[in-house]
Formats: sequence, C-alpha cells, structure tokens
Amino acid sequence: MNGTRESAVRLVGELARALKNNSVAAEVVLCPSAIHLPLAAEVLAGTHSCVQLGAQNCAEHQSGAYTGEISAIMIAEFACRYVIIGHSERRQLFAESSAQIAAKFQQIQAQGMTPILCIGEQQEHRKAGQTFDIIHSQLLEVIDIVGIDAFEHAVLAYEPVWAIGTGLTATPEQAEEVHAYMRDTLRQIDAVTAENLRIIYGGSVKPENASELFLMPNIDGGLIGGASLNTEDFMAICKAIG
Repeated sequence: MNGTRESAVRLVGELARALKNNSVAAEVVLCPSAIHLPLAAEVLAGTHSCVQLGAQNCAEHQSGAYTGEISAIMIAEFACRYVIIGHSERRQLFAESSAQIAAKFQQIQAQGMTPILCIGEQQEHRKAGQTFDIIHSQLLEVIDIVGIDAFEHAVLAYEPVWAIGTGLTATPEQAEEVHAYMRDTLRQIDAVTAENLRIIYGGSVKPENASELFLMPNIDGGLIGGASLNTEDFMAICKAIG
C-alpha cells in the first residue's frame, strides 16, 4: 500500500522505459495497488513495454454483496496477467485461510490469469524446526482443493516471513533448501509439473544479494518488495536474473 497517482505513474513509466531500452533475460511483472491498475495499464501501453501487469490480491468470489472487494473479473479488464495471493501479510493481518486462498486461485485461473501463490513460515516456526511442516501444509491445503494440474499455470513464491523487514537475512543456501523441498514435495505428486513450475523467492531480495540467490538451482526469480519502489534497485535485480 504505497504511492500516489503521481508517484505510481512516474515509477511505472521509469521502469517500463528502462526495461524497454535494456534487455533482461527475465519476464518482469509489476503489481501496483488496485486503484493504480488503470493508470499502470495506460502507462505500459503508451511505452509499448514488454512488462506484464499484475494485481496484489483479488476476491475469492466472482461477484455479489462483498463491499470493498475486487474480483478477478474486474482485474482482468485491465490486461492483468498475474495476481498475487496468499501473501504473508494477507495471511497474518487479514487471517486468510488456505480455503480462501484456494478459492482465489480458482477465480484467477477462470479469468485466464496466473496466480502467484505465496507460502512461508514465521520466525517462531523456524526456531521450532517447523519450517518444512508449515510449507508442506500450506502447499498441500491448496493442492487438495485446486488439484495438481492447476499448478501447470501458476507461480509459487517462498516468503520466509522471519526474513522480511526484521533485520534477519536468509542465506541463499537457506532459501534454496526450502525451494528444493517445495519442488520435491510437488515431484512426489507430479514430476513434470514440479520441474516446469517457477518457484520465486520473496525474502527481502536486494541488488546486493540478488545474484547469489538467483544462482541457486531451484530459485527461478524474485518476488520483490521494497526494492521495487526504487527504479535503480529494481533494474539491478532484473539484470541479476540474467
């Protein structure tokens, strides 16, 4: 929940122009707050950039008496290709359940968009040695509802909540360990889907650590938070993926 109309137009424009003039070996998706989606879509169309547009969340329902909610149908009207769901802040601050997240997953795919499903453990879980238990349950609870075939058109994001805005840092090896576990968990259900699925990392990726993280075999990209609000930092991360 950052930015104003003016800052959103400026940031999206800067990033679109930078990515148009500097080729990067990565797919780039910008996910502004919902109220700025129309502006972002307009700016991206005007710059003829290859940047894709995504949303930060969507409703679990198609329509109805859900004041303040924004449906996948509405999001899709602004040329969005992706929608983030299950973000740690949604789980913690808004008590979203796996059943709700799975319903959102289905709504997104029904509109031809790709869900970016976030999962991850909190600090107390890691301290208690429960990281893999939490990852397993969050992943399987969604798979049980949507089915493994749905992950052929999805992106998985690992968010170590304990390493986001806390001053603590996950090493590339720690991040890779969880990414590998996620892929192995999926491989036991469907090997092809597991190999093809993009698993991206959302634990305070910065220009300083991006290259090391992206060298890990099971880290296929990044879900960028604070660094995406700075054009130079975000561009450095985009280039690091190459």
